[in-house]
Amino acid sequence: MSTSDVTKDGVQGQREGRDALIGQGKGERRRRRGERAMVPKAEFTSYYGKPVLNAPVWHAADIAGYFFLGGLAGAGSVLAAGADLTGRPAAARALKISSLAAIAGSAAALVHDLGRPARFVNMLRVIKPTSPMSMGSWLLAAYGPAAGAAAVLDVTGLFKPLGRAATAGAAALGPAVAAYTAVLAADTAVPAWHEGYRELPLVFVGSAAAAASGMALLASPVAETAPMRSAAVFGAGLELAASKVMERRLGMVAEPYRQGKGGTLMRAAEILSVAGAAGGALLGGRSRIAAAVSGTALLAGSACTRFGVFHAGMQSARDPKYTVVPQRERANARDTATCTVEAPLAP
Repeated sequence: MSTSDVTKDGVQGQREGRDALIGQGKGERRRRRGERAMVPKAEFTSYYGKPVLNAPVWHAADIAGYFFLGGLAGAGSVLAAGADLTGRPAAARALKISSLAAIAGSAAALVHDLGRPARFVNMLRVIKPTSPMSMGSWLLAAYGPAAGAAAVLDVTGLFKPLGRAATAGAAALGPAVAAYTAVLAADTAVPAWHEGYRELPLVFVGSAAAAASGMALLASPVAETAPMRSAAVFGAGLELAASKVMERRLGMVAEPYRQGKGGTLMRAAEILSVAGAAGGALLGGRSRIAAAVSGTALLAGSACTRFGVFHAGMQSARDPKYTVVPQRERANARDTATCTVEAPLAP
């Protein structure tokens, strides 16, 4: 039984360790300055050792492959249109064919992950601008036929005005095809993806540009690859810069991009992309072998980036700290801001 009593002179007989608990009702969650927290900080555990989040049931070969091939297709269409406009027909044709093959492979990987083709068709029943998945489905449905027509009409030489229109249409949709998968990933609750929503699209665009440039170096005559070599340097530089900015901003949540399978793949991507861009810029215009090696390195680096991002996200979903700590930090920041505003009003 407590022996403390409240008198006109204050609380008498108060026992140590018997401070009043801070209420947790509405409006009582914020602690004023000077109050002592009575509840210990949460540990990074959950019921029965289960993760806080249910990790996506996506397969790496399907979804990371879908990310990579979609980026290769979209950026390839942009470079193909540029090659057409600058009088580089062999490079334009190679890029149109590779974009068609890549978008077909990307769609096949997506459908394989969905389990049934009808599920993709079902996503076309409505148009929901606020849903990246809905808009992405319609984007693929529009881009695929344009990329296919551009490639087929270029190879056959038929209906050249229609072929030019299809090339222009595919090029107009290409940047969105290359970037929207990053928006799709960032729209999930997976910490390493969701927290990187600002830079992840830039990482994917840079990676896509590097991949498409690598394909051009690999499949085009050396004499026609000068713009692609410049695009390779731009793409690799954008990918690397955006990745570093994202990791710096994310703080602890960026650990999966540096550790484990995701970290290994991201380091490999950095080495391959820089080596491919440098080799293409310095030697790609002189040697067919050097151009092919540089192109292969750029393609491999882009693939490593997409698979690295995928595995980093899955790792962050499995560890509760990547969900709990950012939430706690945001809550503490709000509490600090509220206390700063309310303090002058205190008596």
